[in-house]
Amino acid sequence: MKYAMLLMGHHNDPDCGEDGGADPEEFFAFDKEITEAGVVVTSFALEDQDVAVKVASNADGGRITSSGPFAEVQEFVGGVYIIDVDGVDEAIEWAKKSPGSAPGGHVELRPVAPY
Repeated sequence: MKYAMLLMGHHNDPDCGEDGGADPEEFFAFDKEITEAGVVVTSFALEDQDVAVKVASNADGGRITSSGPFAEVQEFVGGVYIIDVDGVDEAIEWAKKSPGSAPGGHVELRPVAPY
């Protein structure tokens, strides 16, 4: 079964980001381990939110765009793995190993829809 592992952080957490959280070397080691285990379908990291663009609708249904950073957003996705494992318990075990679930962040697991 395929799961998306969303590596989440929180802007107000001092243990997340440049001043704290997992060291990049921890992420490199985790990436090597999970890739060598053969469960990774694909993975990618995201650039910082200050270069993001948001597309939404206004009250009249027209599309509007705005550039980041977005003060109203507290959480952010730092990266994603799509993994193919036997079930949710195995996905949870990988999420527990991820430096993304260390203090300052969390890993959200969601099944990939079959369509």
